[in-house]
Amino acid sequence: EVQLVESGGGLVQAGGSLRLSCAASGFTFDDYAIGWFRQAPGKEREGVSCINSSDGSTYYADSVKGRFSISSDNAKNTVYLQMNSLKPDDAAVYSCAADRLNFVCATMEPGDFGSWGRGTQVTVSS
Repeated sequence: EVQLVESGGGLVQAGGSLRLSCAASGFTFDDYAIGWFRQAPGKEREGVSCINSSDGSTYYADSVKGRFSISSDNAKNTVYLQMNSLKPDDAAVYSCAADRLNFVCATMEPGDFGSWGRGTQVTVSS
């Protein structure tokens, strides 16, 4: 059974940083794409960043380029999202998702990802 567990969310002031973790189990980590998504109240879920565990290629939404960085530790089956220079608009529930098809990173469409974690809340105060 595929399981994804997020951690690292919390309250931070604007301009601050957080690092989210997504611990994965139940599948061969190296074969999967892992994405981070976020959803704020009243808004649609949007793709933030994605990494192909097989080759390390990364993808970012324009809104977070230069501020967020995704990485993976294949030995620990964990993907990280380092978030710097946080803005109030970054506040949301952040979820990680996984799928075996690597093309899903290029589009970061939520519907293309088959497995999801429950999410972790990120709150940014102004």
